[in-house]
Amino acid sequence: MDSRIVVIGAGMAGARLARRLGPACDVTLLGEEPHAPYNRVLLAEVLAGRYGPEVIALPPVPGGADTVRRGVRAVRIDREARTVHCADGSAVGYGRLVLATGSNPVLPPLRGLDGGLPDGVHPFRTLDDCLALAALARRGTRAVVVGGGLLGVSASRALAERGADVVLAHQGPTPMDRHLDPEAGGLVRRHLEDLGVEVHTECHARGLRHRDGTVTGVELADGFVLDADCVVLACGVRPRTGLAADAGLEVRQGVVVDDTLLTSDPYIHAIGDCAEHAGTVYGLATPALEQADVLAALLTTGQPEAPRCTGSGGPEAPRYTGTRALTRLTLSGSGTFDVAAFGEPSPRPGDDVVRLADATRGAYRKVVVRGDRLVGGVLLGDLGTVGALARAWEGDDPLPDAPLLHLLTTDGGL
Repeated sequence: MDSRIVVIGAGMAGARLARRLGPACDVTLLGEEPHAPYNRVLLAEVLAGRYGPEVIALPPVPGGADTVRRGVRAVRIDREARTVHCADGSAVGYGRLVLATGSNPVLPPLRGLDGGLPDGVHPFRTLDDCLALAALARRGTRAVVVGGGLLGVSASRALAERGADVVLAHQGPTPMDRHLDPEAGGLVRRHLEDLGVEVHTECHARGLRHRDGTVTGVELADGFVLDADCVVLACGVRPRTGLAADAGLEVRQGVVVDDTLLTSDPYIHAIGDCAEHAGTVYGLATPALEQADVLAALLTTGQPEAPRCTGSGGPEAPRYTGTRALTRLTLSGSGTFDVAAFGEPSPRPGDDVVRLADATRGAYRKVVVRGDRLVGGVLLGDLGTVGALARAWEGDDPLPDAPLLHLLTTDGGL
């Protein structure tokens, strides 16, 4: 049997897995992008001009060119022959296959997108997207960002630092409303406006205006047109499951996996943004890296019918039981602005809520307590307590018998 481990996807999850497996394993990492694996979390720093692309490169994967194959797109999985077929005509056999295909940007149903993206219109997902936007953004460039979630806020801030005249169009009531409560979202809005970003909320983009294939504006549902030299589509992401679905694997929202990150095929695993575990697709870096670490341990401890790397062994079989992930955004540069959110920031009836707000400093802290458990929180500005709060939430431990206000002191009261 072929002992090779083939990983499709050279993003953060796939590259982490290949590094963890190390040179003792026969690993082939197929990356569709031409770049070396990089830290996607830092793309906004590249767009803002603070980092060059080389700075966000991930640590190298052990092995030579046969280990990491860049610019190679997998197009079909032959499960019977245990072979991955690629767009360049090559085929790679596997003993164990790992899908780390990530996610695709969601393109909204806008008029003017029927023939593809006009020049000047980009998602904000890859390094190539980032470099293309950086080439367009200069002082006086009219930039419209559609979508005010985590990516949209990051892109708006970065483009403003480039000197562009930025408009953020968001259909929700406040920026980052999926993660933050209204008061915290209002502080994010004020922060962006202080940087010169024009923020439109509760508005719907209806279409793109373009001339000779180049974007000229974004039309809103009320007919108002935002003039634009470039447009960023930051409308969320969707798990990239096409390969898995075509191969007949079980796919719901993502590729369904169990506690060993195994799909419905006993020789195929999935990790990262494309994987759905216990009904959850995380779409965040921390769960993706944790899944990669668990799978690396599984593959090197010699699971039944799994390729066992040289020198591996051990009785314990690790399991992935889920991640309680904290969402964090650091808007650095001129006036660093930190945002962190976890759990349920909106209380239920009977929950205790503690808030501290400092409008002058733009700082805000809020925690939600249910019984003797911390169930959610939002922090902006000063994140001195975030470590202690995150540990209490992630561990689901009973809170100490102390006034709840202590949760928001500088040491978290824990």
